[in-house]
Amino acid sequence: MKDTSFNAEVARRLGCDTERAEAAGVVVLRELRDRLTPGEAADVAAQLPHRLKQVWTEGEHPDRLVRKTHRAEFVGRVRQRLSLADDAEAERTVRAVFGALQMLLGARSPMEGEAWDIFSQLPKDLKPLWIESGAKASG
Repeated sequence: MKDTSFNAEVARRLGCDTERAEAAGVVVLRELRDRLTPGEAADVAAQLPHRLKQVWTEGEHPDRLVRKTHRAEFVGRVRQRLSLADDAEAERTVRAVFGALQMLLGARSPMEGEAWDIFSQLPKDLKPLWIESGAKASG
């Protein structure tokens, strides 16, 4: 999957234009990256196409601390950074980006390969969003 395909998949899932989808991707991917260990974030980056790798790695430092956000804070940060109407819209956005990322990583389910590695580092209350996003991969 290329960068443009990733944005198109997010747009399809959200029912929006690709500009909004790209903005959503940037915000959610960076929030997710900051929730992972630097080592796992580097593993994910290695599998991303060029532009998404740039988005993922911008501002990244190998010695950074993991941002220990839980679901409410993660969703709230996405809502605030994208100026979304409510938490429900923010959760829908997170699911769309999570699902597109799982597809990009070649996961047939949200709990295999690199997708599993990401899942294993998420807090218990954020794991359902990761799983739900995979369940909707076909639309």
